[in-house]
Amino acid sequence: MEHGRHVDLLSCADEPIHIPGSIQPHGALLFFRHDGQLAGWSANAPAMLGIVPELGLPFAALALPPTALEAIGDCIAARDDDDAAPLVAGLNIGGADYDCVVHAADGRVVAEFERRETSSEEVSRFAIKAHGSIDRLRRQKTIDALLASAVQQVREFTGFDRVMAYRFRPDDSGDVVAESRRDDLVPYLGQRYPAGDIPAQARRLYTLNTLRTIADMGYAAVSLLGAPDAAPLDMSFSVLRSVSPVHVEYLKNMGVCASMSVSIVINGRLWGLIACHHMAPKLVPHAVRLAADVLAQVMASTIHSIEAREDASLAEQSARVRTALVESLLLDDDPLDAIGQHARALLQASGAQAMLVTQHGKIAQFGDLSEELAEAVIHSLPENQHDLVVRELQADWPAALHGKLGKWVGMLALPFDPLGHGWCVLLRLEQIEQVAWGGRPDKTVALGPLGERLTPRGSFDAWYETVRGSAHPWEASVLANARLTLAELVRAVNAHRAQTEATRAQLLAMLGHDLRDPLHSISMAGMVLERTGNGAAGNAGSHQPTLGKRIQSSTNRMQRMIGQVLDMSRIDRGMGLGVTLQPVDMKALLEDLIDEARMAYPGIPIELVCDDAVIVNADEGRLGQVLSNLLSNARHHGEPGKSVRVSLKAHAGQAVLDVANAGKEIPHELAATLFNPFKRASLNNPRNRSGMGLGLYIAQQIVREHSGEIAYRYEDERVVFTLRLPLAG
Repeated sequence: MEHGRHVDLLSCADEPIHIPGSIQPHGALLFFRHDGQLAGWSANAPAMLGIVPELGLPFAALALPPTALEAIGDCIAARDDDDAAPLVAGLNIGGADYDCVVHAADGRVVAEFERRETSSEEVSRFAIKAHGSIDRLRRQKTIDALLASAVQQVREFTGFDRVMAYRFRPDDSGDVVAESRRDDLVPYLGQRYPAGDIPAQARRLYTLNTLRTIADMGYAAVSLLGAPDAAPLDMSFSVLRSVSPVHVEYLKNMGVCASMSVSIVINGRLWGLIACHHMAPKLVPHAVRLAADVLAQVMASTIHSIEAREDASLAEQSARVRTALVESLLLDDDPLDAIGQHARALLQASGAQAMLVTQHGKIAQFGDLSEELAEAVIHSLPENQHDLVVRELQADWPAALHGKLGKWVGMLALPFDPLGHGWCVLLRLEQIEQVAWGGRPDKTVALGPLGERLTPRGSFDAWYETVRGSAHPWEASVLANARLTLAELVRAVNAHRAQTEATRAQLLAMLGHDLRDPLHSISMAGMVLERTGNGAAGNAGSHQPTLGKRIQSSTNRMQRMIGQVLDMSRIDRGMGLGVTLQPVDMKALLEDLIDEARMAYPGIPIELVCDDAVIVNADEGRLGQVLSNLLSNARHHGEPGKSVRVSLKAHAGQAVLDVANAGKEIPHELAATLFNPFKRASLNNPRNRSGMGLGLYIAQQIVREHSGEIAYRYEDERVVFTLRLPLAG
């Protein structure tokens, strides 16, 4: 029969530990084919069990006690039942007590006869102690208290010198979180053991077979015998399975002579281990080991309940935050203000220490980080993202930010408005840990019992290391709640946007149809009043021309506003502005507009630099609308008394127009929204009270329909808007 090969630490990661081809010597093993014929046995079976094995011999022909034969026959009959539990029978062979454990494995039936050195009465007393331990464990309210109680109870009813509770981390390393030990032993509580101490295939076996024991680390393995061409016996569920020599050496290096481990498995995941060590050989009766296994199952159930309660509490808290957040979003015009009102609750529910909220280039921050870092974090986020962005390690960030992050490493970002680059970003601090490793975790070449090779570490004194560059991982429950929050944010933002669109559509209809006719009538009345005032004599009518001009001026301004809103409506509906292109002398058009501005506002100097005629294909009326808007903005927002500079030139096949006014640089968050409609910076602006923030929005659309572009920059302490259009021909 083939069996496990010679291994060292270079190959133990893929060592076939489930088919070692040998057993521990404190018992004997027989295995049968599905029809009940003997397929193999351990080399010590004839002497220990008093039988004469022969390949193909029916199990009933073996000189075994009737209880053993009955258990083997029952297991053969139920071999196809995957849910069938192993059958256990107590028996005596040659004056020695045995526990016979029979189970089906990979089309075969395995019968193991394990020596029992403890009397049935003592085993019963152990079982009673174990039952009391289970009751005490069920009453624990926290995971820490549960583990502390468990190691104490297991040590009491098993008699091991040291019992530890391991809890595994997401990276598969494990911490000793509870310990009960003999007073003279060095404590291991608080130490961490690297993930490599339990290779993947060992972790799989820990999950499948939750109970393992080694009675004596100095044992000499007993080989299995069988047909030379037979497949190796799968011993994943065997109680006598021989263990990896690397694992034996590892435990010997710790001074351990016997061990038992019980897995804590939750939802198919290896959550933790109860590890028992003894400084002398020790064989724990099978029934007592089963009691420890039941104890671990109760622990798993209790831990699962505690974690479920904690998750439910977090989910309830997050639901309350989401409800309040949605209400604020529907009532507040600015999502940043609405989300900011609930910053503390969001941070508490997510276990974060800082938060950023951004939309349309504006950033609101909550927590101890600089504006520069806040901008860098926002700029590192992807465009058009619709799912969470999770970062837990410094390596998860763009390389350019590694030196700028400082103490912030963890990030959970919710893209609530992809079109407007709207994000709610939660940040966690770097988790700087002073890790007490159970011995130096790296591996060194040494001369071990199996020759010169990579050998398990020999010293298990605490070896301290400072670990940096990582944050506490985002818990599954936090991520789940974040996705629910993201869905609510997106729904609320879309609902608010839909409501705004509906209101705007009603406003457009009112402006377009209900106001134009009365405004036209008022304008006509102003004209009549102006004319009659010119023909009237005396002082009575001396103010009428001025009054008429005011009426006409006001109605003209309102007509322009209505025109802007209707233009916006056409743009939003995808109808376009209906431009008709023809050759236009841009220089002549610009000079006319500047002359009008100089006459209307003689106190504002306007400088024009334009050498030659610049001909473009354009709709003259629409192009005039763009130029008027740029001149009007420069006049309204420039510093009083300082000139507006206008330059026009032909360059690289384009007409390039710069309109510049003296003034402060536009803040970054406002610059990002300059070409948005109804922007807050334009509403109720003291220098332009009648503005609605539509001018630049419409100007940009007009320029785009002319295959051009318009942009803002700040240069030489001046605000500059640049218009580029293709030259004619």
